[in-house]
Amino acid sequence: MLVNTCKLAKVSSFFENDAINVTFVSMKLDGKTLWNEAARVGFVFGGFSSLCLVLKMGASLTGSAFLTQAAAVILWAVEFFGCILLMKKYMLDLRDKFDGVTVVDTYHFGRRIALFSGLILAAVDAIITMKLPPETVESVVTELNTAVSSKLGSGYEGEVGRFVDKLPLYTFIGQWLYCFLYGSLLSAIMSRYIFLQGPFQGDGGRDDQVDDQVDNQ
Repeated sequence: MLVNTCKLAKVSSFFENDAINVTFVSMKLDGKTLWNEAARVGFVFGGFSSLCLVLKMGASLTGSAFLTQAAAVILWAVEFFGCILLMKKYMLDLRDKFDGVTVVDTYHFGRRIALFSGLILAAVDAIITMKLPPETVESVVTELNTAVSSKLGSGYEGEVGRFVDKLPLYTFIGQWLYCFLYGSLLSAIMSRYIFLQGPFQGDGGRDDQVDDQVDNQ
């Protein structure tokens, strides 16, 4: 009876130790995984920013100058601070999900998020530009021609027309570049902020934690 009890105790201890090991098995972060995680989160950022853009355009279509300006200011603030909070959340998630994540990893993670989200937002912005009503485009061309002619003469009116024809392309490039630069700056700031909030835990810290718990059994 005593022998059986000892065997049961050893088996129980074996499974408890295995459970501890399974609990603290964490995934390693490699380059491919980092790209995949950034692409997934980039869709979230891109969708959020695109929604804000569409709402701004919807407000402008009402014809109310006050509503257009108010919506632009409010949605800009929502998008600006929303992106900061989302970046903080997903950087913390990356740090907690994978083992050995460094400040450099979170910085690269944020830049890649900006790359993917910028593509989505730039594409939406370019599509909206292409779908502008003809009367709106004509109004823009007339205003530009008037402004250019008053300063440079009437010889540049053709250049204004060619510029407007390529406006969706310029909008895409400009929006994408802006998102990437803003995202890179935000990543540089947030990656250091996340580190200061709680140091990144490497393999050694986690191994020590496992050893301590095993010794207490």
